[in-house]
Formats: sequence, structure tokens, C-alpha cells
Amino acid sequence: MTRTERRIRLAMHAGFFLLLAASASRLAVRHGLGGATPALLALSGVLGAGYALGAVRWDALGRRGRLGWLAAVLVCWLALVAAAPSFAWCAVPLFFAALRLLSPRAAVAAVVVITGAVIFAAVYLAEPFDPSLVLAPIAVAGMAAVILLELQRLVDELVRTRGELAETQRAAGVLAERERLAREIHDTLAQGLTSLGILLQAADRQWDTAPEEARRHLRRAADAAAANLDEARHFVRALAPPALASGSLPAALAELAGAEAGGPRVRFRTVGDEYPVDVQVQAALLRVAQGAVANAREHAAATAVTITLTYLDDAVSLDVADDGSGFDPAAVASAPGRGYGLRAMRDRMAEIGGALAVESAPGTGTVVAATAPRRAAPSNSEDRG
Repeated sequence: MTRTERRIRLAMHAGFFLLLAASASRLAVRHGLGGATPALLALSGVLGAGYALGAVRWDALGRRGRLGWLAAVLVCWLALVAAAPSFAWCAVPLFFAALRLLSPRAAVAAVVVITGAVIFAAVYLAEPFDPSLVLAPIAVAGMAAVILLELQRLVDELVRTRGELAETQRAAGVLAERERLAREIHDTLAQGLTSLGILLQAADRQWDTAPEEARRHLRRAADAAAANLDEARHFVRALAPPALASGSLPAALAELAGAEAGGPRVRFRTVGDEYPVDVQVQAALLRVAQGAVANAREHAAATAVTITLTYLDDAVSLDVADDGSGFDPAAVASAPGRGYGLRAMRDRMAEIGGALAVESAPGTGTVVAATAPRRAAPSNSEDRG
């Protein structure tokens, strides 16, 4: 039940009991407590108790139970109106109950019966007869029926829209999680498997001529496989990279530079004094560095890579420069099936409120420059929980 529907229902319930109390008090004032008044007051009490029972046990009654409750309430109310027409004041809340529970045709029939009872009460009380007392209840019934049906339609539309919104948010969450896993797989497992393949190929080439060197490559491959398994476990749990377990981004980047996986020589340096940085920011910069180094190794045929981490007053910048073959960033971005690594880097930086720039041209090497705030953007850090 929506909040709007709950408020409408509470207002109708409160209106019914107030109108029932007003009708009962009018009966007692006009006719005294003699004759049939005590019996009618008792019947009005039964009506109030039955109505309250249905309102409280609404969910437990089920569809059939609610229909039985409505029939019993209407019969009791019609009996009261026949004996004491002032009870016709309770008509509007009963309109609401009938329109909520019944099909359109049955609801129209119920409204006609309730309106007929109201007209009977108006004509019975009128001295002399006044045609307006017939037309007015019909007009009120028509307006009430249209308003209540429109309110019900709006409530139904609200419920449907909320369901569609929830489904859209769920789908967006699924897509976001797929994108996160795709980035993690690209930046960790795929690159780790590439390094593993390079080490195994080197071991295979030296197996006969330099068995000790081949075994050293195999040990490195085993270490790389264990590290990648640890990475996989961490990103499945959406944790920070294991290289950041110590909480130091420079240490993680130095470890990346010192890893021997074949390919270019990697050098790392820092500029400025280190200060605390959000884990989300450190993780994003580390992933950017891993991706840039992997690109230099796999695609650029670079011989040297320099990683520079700079601590500015209000931001941290990361530059990864290589002397490889370079490329045209615009051409890669527009080529189908290519450039996912760069796009993943940009997405990572955007999530923490940072930015990424790539400077390269064929034959001139490549510089990947990332800049991030000391603290991740609030909305993104909230999303990450």
C-alpha cells in the first residue's frame, strides 16, 4: 500500500466514524432514548464494530473476505437508513469502499443502491417535497464516484510507476556491476594472464639451454598466478586491491614497477610529501597505472616506462610515460572493439571525481595522466558503500 493510498483510506475511515457518530447523536436528540432508539443505537454500534473489524483486518481478510465484509456493512447501513434516514450521511465513505473493492459494473450498481438510500432519506425528511433533494444526492454521488475512481487510478499508476522505477534501478545496478567486473577483469586478470603467458614462453625457450633461468621464470609465473587469484577474490568482494593492504599507494606502485614480467623496464618516482588519500582514490590510480603499464608492454613495444606520482595541495596526479610506438587516441576511440582499457580508466577516474588525459601520436610514445581529488566524490563514495 502506498503512502497516498494509506492517507486516503485513513481519511475515509475517520470520516465514516465521525458521520456515524453524528447520525447516532441526531437520532438520540430528535427521538429521545425511548421506543426503537436503543435498538437502532445498538445496530449502529454493530455497524461501527463491523466496519472497524474490516479496516483493521483488511490484509488478513483476503479478496472474498473483503467482499463479504462490504456486503454485511451495506446491509446493516441500509437497515439503519430505512429506520433512521439521518444515517444516510455515511454514504461517501461507503462509496469509497465499494469503488475500491468491486468491478466497475458492480461498483456502479452499489453506487446506485447507496444513492437511492440517500434520496429516500432526503425525501423522507423533507416537508414538503423538494426536487432538489433528489437531484443533489445524484450529483454528489456522481462527483464522488468520479473523484474516487480517479484517485484510485492515480494510486494504481503510482504503484505501477514505482514498480517500473524499481525494475529500472535493479537493471542499472546489474549493468553497473557488470561494468565493474569487466574493468576489474581487464585491469587485473587479463593483464596477469598476459604476464603469466610471457613468463611461461620465456621458460619454454630456455628450458634446454638455461634450465635454471627457465625454473626462475616458472617460479615467477607461479607467483603471478597466486597474485592474480588474490586479486580475483578481492574484486569479487568489491574490496581494495591486495597491493593496497598496507594503505600506501606509493608502495603499491613501487611493487608494480619492480614486478618482473618481461617487457620494458619500469621506473617509479614520487614528487611531494605523501599524505592520506581515500582508498577509492588509491585503488583507481593503481588500476590506471596497471592498465597503462600493461598497454605499454603488450601494444607499444616500449623499452622503458616511468610512473610518476605527484602529491599536490588538493589533488594527486599520476603520470605513466612510455617510449613505445605510440598511437592516435582519436582513431582508437572510434575503432569498434578497441580502446576498452582507456575507456575503463576514464570511467574509474570519473567515479571518484577525477579526470584522465592521454597524449600520444604514432612514433612518439604515450603519456597517460590521471588527476584525482584527495577524497572521492561524495555520491560515488556512497554508491560504493
